[in-house]
Amino acid sequence: MRRIGVLLFAAVPVAIGAAGYFLVSTESGESPGAEPTVVAAQDGSRQEAKSRAEQERAADDELIASLPPGLAAPAKKELAQQLVATAESSTLDWRRTYGDIEDLDDGQGYTAGTIGFCTGTHDLLALVENYTEAHPDNGLARYLPALRAVDGTDSHEGLDPGFPAAWKAEAEVKAFREAQDAERDRAYFDPAVRLAKLDGLGTLGQFVYYDAMVFHGPGIDEDGFYILRERALRKAESPSRGGSEKAYLDAFLDVRRAAMRERRPGADTSRVDTAQRRFLEDGNLSLTTPLTWRVYGQRFTVE
Repeated sequence: MRRIGVLLFAAVPVAIGAAGYFLVSTESGESPGAEPTVVAAQDGSRQEAKSRAEQERAADDELIASLPPGLAAPAKKELAQQLVATAESSTLDWRRTYGDIEDLDDGQGYTAGTIGFCTGTHDLLALVENYTEAHPDNGLARYLPALRAVDGTDSHEGLDPGFPAAWKAEAEVKAFREAQDAERDRAYFDPAVRLAKLDGLGTLGQFVYYDAMVFHGPGIDEDGFYILRERALRKAESPSRGGSEKAYLDAFLDVRRAAMRERRPGADTSRVDTAQRRFLEDGNLSLTTPLTWRVYGQRFTVE
């Protein structure tokens, strides 16, 4: 993790749309004494959106099952990993990145693997814990105490000098590569695609959510994905609320780009500007190939 509903469907609860309502309420002129309650409601609505994207809900499942697979279709999912890899590792060959590991001096500690799991942002720890539960004798298990200790920091204490080599060696093991895929899907891909579909977004919009969740993290604080979504909903209605898909995605990309620049002034935002924004301006809401885009000045094409 590199960073650090209104057409209402008959059987679908309105909780997802609550975030927009509560944000409007903060500007309604209520007395200062009511503000803590409103803030608490905001926090609750954010958590509700996060929970709804991550948990199994019968009504949502029924709705999603009736929709096209979108980004979850095998060919589109492969394309999604290629797109992310060009931004995360400057390559279309995302499978060669399982063993990548380095400290990018971004405050996240070590960044490793196919989508940039980080020692400082909990997702790398979760990956190794889950992997160790299934494969106790793996080469990373002995680093778990250190990974728990540095979680939330950029420290290497207890990890150097052996952890990078151990990661690279474990990445040669098929089970660990599969564990990376599983954790990517569990923590990022599945929740992002699920929520995008509930927000009425097509394949491009589902990728926009996925890439934002990978980069900003699946959080409800600071510049986490759910905060970005909440800000976008203040600017434009999502399609599930009767809004224009293009207008909403424009707003979301504006919010995301601003968050990237706020976090690091002068940051390269080409994964938005000359990739996702280009697809949107071309009207390619289904993310149909062939696709050509640029990230960090490098040109990529998928036929």
